[in-house]
Amino acid sequence: MLIRRSLAVAIVAVLTLPALAQDKVKIEWKFEKDKTFYQEMTTVTTQAMKVQGSEVNQKQNMTFYFSWTPKSQDGDNWIIEQKILGVKMQIDIGGTKVDYDSTKDNPAGNPLGDFFNKLKDSEFKITVNKDNKVVKVEGRDAFVNKLIGANPQMEALLKKILTEDALKEMAEPTFAVVPNEGVNKGKTWKRESKIDMGPLGKYDNTYTYTYDGTGQDKLDAIKVDIATKYVPPPDTAMDQPATGGALPFKIKSEGSKLTSTSSSGTVKFDNTRGRVETAEMKLEIKGELNIEISGQTTKVDLTQNQTTTVKTTDNNPIAPKPTTTEKPKQ
Repeated sequence: MLIRRSLAVAIVAVLTLPALAQDKVKIEWKFEKDKTFYQEMTTVTTQAMKVQGSEVNQKQNMTFYFSWTPKSQDGDNWIIEQKILGVKMQIDIGGTKVDYDSTKDNPAGNPLGDFFNKLKDSEFKITVNKDNKVVKVEGRDAFVNKLIGANPQMEALLKKILTEDALKEMAEPTFAVVPNEGVNKGKTWKRESKIDMGPLGKYDNTYTYTYDGTGQDKLDAIKVDIATKYVPPPDTAMDQPATGGALPFKIKSEGSKLTSTSSSGTVKFDNTRGRVETAEMKLEIKGELNIEISGQTTKVDLTQNQTTTVKTTDNNPIAPKPTTTEKPKQ
């Protein structure tokens, strides 16, 4: 009996030893001066709206191509140059389709062309601190002025939406997925994000990250869950001169409520290269908006599904491919 009991204790000790003695994994970005990496980010959005009994369906497929080049290190901070290399966009609203591709010739009169042409080649300098937080974005004024040049009537709205804080929040998810401490499998950490869209309302996001270990692909997996809360704008938002009357409608605060019903994804991190290798996020938002147009308020039932994928490469994914000339056979 004593031998059996001792054997059982020994087996339990051996089985639990790996969990008790498991080394923490330090997942961290590794920047090398002037060594550029590229990202292709594609977002597919399907939106179903019901307005006064009529259904309006919309689908968007948008792809951005970015380059990221670490330029210098200032103490614990890295200054990284981000450039928008190209944009592709397909929109289908109730069967009406509009396409744009910055890598191809676009037909004259394309309603997206002028606007997205201004996005292409825009540059920013982003400062990331040791906690993977974006603390500064340079290039905002030049970027906004380019967009205003394409659509002057949107000037006040663009300045309201594209603040420096908003640009920080847009850039930060690229880096903030990584914790600033060693982690074991199952370890969680959080990040909160607030995006103010002016007269369109605000989005309060809570990101919960969970380290899921190293897979057979030798990449570290990080699970992500997002809780999104929509805060409608105050009813006076569209009455302020800052909006410039750019929007033909007003979102009413009373009765407008959107919530995320399902939002999760996975980030694969290459700890050898020190960068995000791939990521996929899925988000579903449901609810209703009360929209006022010409003094009349209409309820809009909204369901939106969004899938975003990111892929990192060493080479520019839209660079012209070299042509090869085949030598004639002797």
